[in-house]
Amino acid sequence: MADKSDPADLFQDAIGKQTEMLQKLFGGFLSGDQAQTPPTMTGMMPPMFDPSAFAGLSAAQNIPQTMQGWTEVSSKLQKMWLDFQNEQKMSDEPPIAVVDPMQWAGVMQDWFGQMPLTEPEKQKELWEESLQLWQTVLGRYGIGPEAMNEAEADLPRKDRRFKDRRWSDQPAFALIHQTYLLVAERLNAMVDDVQGLDDAKREQLRFATRAMIEASSPANFAATNPIVLERTMEAKGENLIKGMEHLITDLKKGQLTHTDPDAFTLGENIAATPGKVVHETPMYQLIQYSPTTDDVLETPLVIFPPWINRFYILDLNPKNSFIRWAVEQGVTTFVVSWKSADESMADVVWDDYILAQIDAIDHIRERLKVPSVHTIGYCVAGTTLAATLAILHRRKGEQKVKSATFFTAQIDFSKAGELLHFIDDQQLASLETLTPKGYLDGRYMAAAFNLLRGEGLIWNYWVNNYLLGQDYPAFDLLHWNGDVTNLPAKWHQDYLKDLYRDNKLVQPDAMAADNTPIDLTKVKTPTYVQAGKEDHIAPAESVWHITDHFKGPLRFVLAGSGHIAGVVNPPSSGKYQYWTNEDKVSSLEEFKAGAVETPGSWWPDWIEWLEVQDSTKIPANGKRKPGGHGDKVIEDAPGSYVKTR
Repeated sequence: MADKSDPADLFQDAIGKQTEMLQKLFGGFLSGDQAQTPPTMTGMMPPMFDPSAFAGLSAAQNIPQTMQGWTEVSSKLQKMWLDFQNEQKMSDEPPIAVVDPMQWAGVMQDWFGQMPLTEPEKQKELWEESLQLWQTVLGRYGIGPEAMNEAEADLPRKDRRFKDRRWSDQPAFALIHQTYLLVAERLNAMVDDVQGLDDAKREQLRFATRAMIEASSPANFAATNPIVLERTMEAKGENLIKGMEHLITDLKKGQLTHTDPDAFTLGENIAATPGKVVHETPMYQLIQYSPTTDDVLETPLVIFPPWINRFYILDLNPKNSFIRWAVEQGVTTFVVSWKSADESMADVVWDDYILAQIDAIDHIRERLKVPSVHTIGYCVAGTTLAATLAILHRRKGEQKVKSATFFTAQIDFSKAGELLHFIDDQQLASLETLTPKGYLDGRYMAAAFNLLRGEGLIWNYWVNNYLLGQDYPAFDLLHWNGDVTNLPAKWHQDYLKDLYRDNKLVQPDAMAADNTPIDLTKVKTPTYVQAGKEDHIAPAESVWHITDHFKGPLRFVLAGSGHIAGVVNPPSSGKYQYWTNEDKVSSLEEFKAGAVETPGSWWPDWIEWLEVQDSTKIPANGKRKPGGHGDKVIEDAPGSYVKTR
């Protein structure tokens, strides 16, 4: 039970902390001061990092020995920040400030301009609700008119960010996070009160509101996070110094660091499945992996990963590598490793990626002397594979592809999920300003994807890396996530306009590549479609619509989890599940209603399906073993393209 010797002082202290937090977060906005200028980087400590409150906290809690060196720590932090600013002023290279805390102030100002926060009635309602909440919360600690027994001390609002006991041990921090959750609820509700917005703009505002609420969490501020306060007192501020070092390093490289950058080396402890680069073009390298079985399926497999990421998401480590697992099943496996765009690729468009897929298919057929290949397209490469198949059918070359598998790939973008929030004419025009050299720096894409899950991919690391000053973990998935690739600017603009904005791919002959019209309804290739139940990048509802257009035999599998974990789920993990439905159904909801759930990985279901397409096996000799006698290869896997930045 909290100390109740002076409830009035405790209440005032809690209210003071809450008011200070709101002022730091919202500045003059709550008082209607729309003319407030957002802070700049000049001479100012990042507001989320501001340590000034620690001195007052030290005096209030009578811990002078612990915080005697606070003035020195604060001065050092300020000097580090000023030195960084001066260094930036001297640099000729414009920064990519995708993690700059000062950027959030300007963004927040634009956001507040759309929200009805300054209406007197809204402010009155929020203030009254806050007062009632504060009485209720303090009552949980036996304070005030709503005092309760300790057994009734559950707080009214729950959120996993505040589950640590330190958020509820002291009434002040309970008030802080409970008020934040109340304000978050009201801000989310206000999105529907904004007048004059169409549905698309309202969803954009809803997305922006969520992003701002996540950024404004008291957990993200040193002075309002009890876990950070405790750590700071224990470490005498050294955690903030180390955290500032992390922050400045990330600002210099323009990218949030999620994992130890020195923990992984390509070809050694990540992307290490043995193989050879057997073909190379200006756009891609083709890797063939060495067999581990005496016999292999006669029809080889080529995997087209997305070029917005590195291919080795499918080859992180031996335990979860889809590539290694496919090889172990007796599949001769090839993977395309796309080149990260540079100035030489300024004129690359979608046609070039489609022709690259056809080139890879033809090269494998010629190399192994086989009539056809199995194909896999992941995400954007799956979308492209659909167009490739349509072109091959239009050109009477569909026999080159024995089967097609799609990992979380969309062809109908009418239900494309949260990424649609980034697609309108204004944002497309803004993107053009980011590509003066003919390519989009991959750090911008990484920031966009991180924003889709800001709480887990930005602010969690903000607290751990910058405020707590923790060492980076060694995590292969996060290493891959931060290993960004650049995108050709023309391709990127066309892709967003033609597919996301205008949804042309599902309109027969509305698009063409290499002078060949694209009509997906002509595709009759046997197809396996995998969607992720919780995928926020390629929502299952969107992926499902491939069934409305392809006319050949098609198996749809709904996997547990999302865009990555739903795909990279080896049988040995024993995780998640997948759903199948053998009946003829016309919608995803109908599929779900009659689906059979199977625990674990869907990979065995896929290999069984693949063998149904062609189960013929042959000895794994000759060029089935890349780099063998008389086989001229370029270099060892994973090749050099994956290492270019």
